[in-house]
Amino acid sequence: MTKWCCSMSKTPKLVSSDPHVHSVPSKRLRRHTDPSSLGFKSTAELEPVTGLIGQERALAALRFGANIAQPSFHLFVLGPPGAGKTTAVRGFLEEKAAREDPPAEWIYVNNFDAPHKPRAISLPRGRAGKLSQTMIDAIDELRSAIPAMFESEDYQSRRRAIDEQTHGSQEEAFAALNKQAEAESIAILRTPLGFAMAPAADGKVIKPEVFNELPESERHTIQNKIEALQSQLETILKEVPRLEKERRKRIRDLNDELAEVTVRVALSEAVAAFGDRADIIDHLDIVQKDLIANVALFLSDAQDNEGVGTRSVEIEQDARFRRYMVNVVIGDGEAEGAPILKEDNPTLGNLVGRVEHLSQMGTLVTDFLLIKPGVLHKANGGYLLLDARNVLLQPFAWEALKRALKAQEITIESPGEHLSLVSTVSLEPDPIPLRLKVVLFGDRMLYYMLGALDPEFLSLFKVAADFDDTMNHTEENAGIFARVVASVVARHELRPVNAGGVARIIDESSRLAADSEKLTLRVEAVADILCEADYWAGEAGHKVIKAEDVARAVQENIFRLDRLREKAKESITRYIMLVDTRGSHVGQINGLSVLTLGKFAFGRPSRITARVRMGTGRLVDIEREVELGGPLHSKGVMILRGFIEGRYAQKVPLSLSASLVFEQSYGGVEGDSASSAELYTLLSALADVPLKQSIAVTGSVNQHGQVQAIGGVNEKIEGFYDICDERGLTGDQGVIIPKSNLVHLMLREDVVEAVKRKRFHVYAVATIDEGIEIMTGLAAGERGADERFPKETINRRVEDRLIAFAEARRKFGARDEAKREEKST
Repeated sequence: MTKWCCSMSKTPKLVSSDPHVHSVPSKRLRRHTDPSSLGFKSTAELEPVTGLIGQERALAALRFGANIAQPSFHLFVLGPPGAGKTTAVRGFLEEKAAREDPPAEWIYVNNFDAPHKPRAISLPRGRAGKLSQTMIDAIDELRSAIPAMFESEDYQSRRRAIDEQTHGSQEEAFAALNKQAEAESIAILRTPLGFAMAPAADGKVIKPEVFNELPESERHTIQNKIEALQSQLETILKEVPRLEKERRKRIRDLNDELAEVTVRVALSEAVAAFGDRADIIDHLDIVQKDLIANVALFLSDAQDNEGVGTRSVEIEQDARFRRYMVNVVIGDGEAEGAPILKEDNPTLGNLVGRVEHLSQMGTLVTDFLLIKPGVLHKANGGYLLLDARNVLLQPFAWEALKRALKAQEITIESPGEHLSLVSTVSLEPDPIPLRLKVVLFGDRMLYYMLGALDPEFLSLFKVAADFDDTMNHTEENAGIFARVVASVVARHELRPVNAGGVARIIDESSRLAADSEKLTLRVEAVADILCEADYWAGEAGHKVIKAEDVARAVQENIFRLDRLREKAKESITRYIMLVDTRGSHVGQINGLSVLTLGKFAFGRPSRITARVRMGTGRLVDIEREVELGGPLHSKGVMILRGFIEGRYAQKVPLSLSASLVFEQSYGGVEGDSASSAELYTLLSALADVPLKQSIAVTGSVNQHGQVQAIGGVNEKIEGFYDICDERGLTGDQGVIIPKSNLVHLMLREDVVEAVKRKRFHVYAVATIDEGIEIMTGLAAGERGADERFPKETINRRVEDRLIAFAEARRKFGARDEAKREEKST
């Protein structure tokens, strides 16, 4: 093929340059899966996948981390979101946990010596609940038995005997004193103020005036008798408290004797059931002593509880009996195997537990029954799944988790105590030994940041299970992926997918992987497509999901999200944003970029221009100068200077001043994928050769002129195609991409069809020389034996222009030097 171009002298030159040598055939633009190669009619014939696929490295890490017994080998599962990491890990662990023994149960009981420090006791599976219920039954029994005991005839008779004996001793003493007083004609009188004595005659008290008329000797004798009797009375009265104390002691001993029997009977079931546990027997002994000492607590229950059906909640809420209860913090007695728990809201309290408070008469009170377990308690002896980001977002949670894992024990903490915001009395429960595997989930960036910024992180989470994003697109893996589709269908209860639908899903998987030789392992994204395809299959009345249903699901999803893409395209087609798709211009090219908004990404062309003049070798990146260019973009521009100096300015100084800019760009520019387009623009401006505006360019470049792979190649090609299609395809339009991006091509069907009909083109180049020939129609040229490029080639034009700049700069320098010498003389 021949192509006419304009040279610097504007004289037509015939140059051999066939751009279609680099044209990519339509069959390489999108990989298609043949439904007949799958070997089934629908997913109803397939066995769903139950394990991990394409994750051999992650599976080996999981197996190692779950089986190693060392306490600091916890796991961090890293990988892209939507890869099904949690589901896969949980499924793997469930198989292992089902074969393991259930962990021990833990209870908190009252510490009668230090109530603010409840005791933690471990019990075998199924026994904690039994102990708790046994204690409730014992207290319930005592509520009826103790009042009945005190009302029994035996108790009453023994109580009366004690009372009568004490009162009899007192009465005998008073009777003897009265008899002696009568014998000595002295009357003992009881008054409101106590006892009084007075002389008497014939059984009657002598009046004071009569007493005063008695001879002095007789009055003195009577006075002495009264004093003697008063002394005896005082002795008797002093004996009364002692007798009363002795009475109370005997009654207390009687109460303790009978209460001990009653309490022992009530606790006999617990003692018999837990006789093999010394710690429980010790606790029951303390409970028995406290019950006997506080038996009066049960005497306020005047009602008959027998047959009333007292419930556990009533007893536990009764403040008199709460100290005898058992708080089961871990254990339900029914679970089999090791526990596997996932906590979606890992606050400090939800992780390590908390101590709740009750409001009573304006104050907050608490006890050991208000200790609530955290997920570390519940998962103890098993596996705990946590999202690392959620843990880090909760105050104090990350540090508390690390403390628990390092100390291998669970200590209940309060955020109020950390901040000194709570002044109420709280508890200090015994720590509970911790033995479990923690599995954190997060993306790779979070894992590496934690490893770099938290010195304790890698010492605790020593096993990294790195989930891959993709797997190879082989015939075997395509069959496995079909079983993944069957698994999604079964899990979401969707219609079966026929072979054509599965083939289309496999193709979309490669599109999601952005690689025709890979299949995505982001199962969630595949499931979303299948769920939408199932809906559209229902709308179309299909009994199975077909390829057309999958295609519509993809199109409808794009339609819901592409409003901004349409607005961007409209601004270009209405020439508000200046992008030419026909003709040619010097120093101007269509570069391609990708915009990602949420889950939707689309390509958009942008005009890039370059201006050159004689200078001191400065290459101005306008985006960087105004701080709109990111570091990667600035790096790409600096590489351009290295390329130009290395190819064209080895023998002369680079006397160039050039500026590059993304026209009508009002936001940040990042990435180096436009560096090849910027270099084409710069070469065009230097060679004064126009570039085709019907061809857009993407690709980065190195200092040797090799074009390197970039991301988003499909979106970029489709973005420029949409503009050309809107304005009308001419057959000359196309996109230049790096040759190394060929494996990433999974273009839309309409783009593939346009290329097939030669209405649009995709060119793959490996070097800048190949690309500049397509963009200009002129040969790039290679250095000959004379170390010069052939005449009328792009490289010769650029080199000649730079030599001219250097010569002009030299002349200016010589003239300036002459002027300085003239001034000096």
